[in-house]
Amino acid sequence: MIDSRSELLAERKRAVGLKVLAGLSALVITALVFAGYALLRKRHAQSSASSAVVSDGRIAEPRKPPQALIMVDDALLQGSKTIIGGTVKNTSSEKLEGLSVEVELKRRKDGVAETQLVALEPAQLEPEDEGRYSLELKAQDYGSARLVALKANSVMLPYTTARGQKRPPERLESKTIKIDKPAPSKGGGFLNSPDNPARVP
Repeated sequence: MIDSRSELLAERKRAVGLKVLAGLSALVITALVFAGYALLRKRHAQSSASSAVVSDGRIAEPRKPPQALIMVDDALLQGSKTIIGGTVKNTSSEKLEGLSVEVELKRRKDGVAETQLVALEPAQLEPEDEGRYSLELKAQDYGSARLVALKANSVMLPYTTARGQKRPPERLESKTIKIDKPAPSKGGGFLNSPDNPARVP
């Protein structure tokens, strides 16, 4: 009897010891996870701060406000040609000169991208003035086009984009199809009628 009681007490002590050990290990693991998170967060903050510094040690300039709004029209198909174009509006308070847009074109046959500069008409824009750009391409040569940059005398300008003119709906040619009517039968146009009943199989 005494042996069984002492064994029971020893088992209870072991169970309490295991619970205490499990609790302590859970606390240690939680503390390690929290410390690792704090360390990673500190490293991320330092790398974010260092990315604002340019490679030669100067601090990068903040982004300038956009100087133009480019309205990109939907591509227009005309026979075997595709016309890409849009409108550029000077939203700054300065005169912009020597304007052109840079467009990235992807070739159909190999998927290689090439860029092309498209001059604006007119090339000088006073504040709130607008100019147009247009580029004509062979539809079978290029699969896609994307606006890449706005330049004034080869200097890149900040800009925003918006959707321009939508592609007009395609007109399908209406074709008239003539169906020759069969000659009417002697008994009228119906095979089974009250005047001429016929058995339907």
